[in-house]
Amino acid sequence: MTSETGMRKVSLPALPEAVALDPASTALIVVDMQNAYASHGGYLDLAGFDLTGIDTVIANVADTMDLCRAAGIQVVCLQNGWDPDYVEAGGPLSANQAKSNALRVMRERPELEGQLLAKGGWDYALIDAIKPRDGDIVVPKSRYSGFVGTPLDSILRSRGIRTLLVCGVATNVCVEATIRDAFGLEYHPVMLQDCCLQAGPSYLQEASIFNIQKFFGWTTTLEALAKTLAD
Repeated sequence: MTSETGMRKVSLPALPEAVALDPASTALIVVDMQNAYASHGGYLDLAGFDLTGIDTVIANVADTMDLCRAAGIQVVCLQNGWDPDYVEAGGPLSANQAKSNALRVMRERPELEGQLLAKGGWDYALIDAIKPRDGDIVVPKSRYSGFVGTPLDSILRSRGIRTLLVCGVATNVCVEATIRDAFGLEYHPVMLQDCCLQAGPSYLQEASIFNIQKFFGWTTTLEALAKTLAD
């Protein structure tokens, strides 16, 4: 089968059912693979979240990025954080100010003030294994979802992208929030479940997988994607 772009569509094994995949109308959304979320000494680690499994996720995400580049799938890296003065974090009435764990940690530990998720700092930077290459797109964001207050929707629609492969950290926070908004905007989001790590107990990963399969999209694995693109 060929798509409107003239490229061959392939069937990607996924749950709850297979997804028709056209590389030309697909993007890989890499969510927040930053020192804050994927490195020891980063925000998640300092806030007390368990990073067990992050090394496997990093390796899988890096492999997925290479795989997608080779297949002609657009790679988009989301990067979460705020300006050094934290104006983008919101004013005194902001829900983000009230609920952000990074802001809370800095309030509780004044010695960290200005260090967590501040643009230009180590915490904000993408990890070395996930550095963008020529042709990749980086979209800064200041809230959980990659679609809130960003040009992501315009970037994707202007390229004819309808299917999103989504990976990164954290499964139950920014990954799921981005997938929920993608569904609401009529994209077809597919989470690569072995390329994501949850923030919190392992059952949260399973809860997000259930939510996505049942209500907001589909889930698959790196192995399934690699086999599909190799056929």
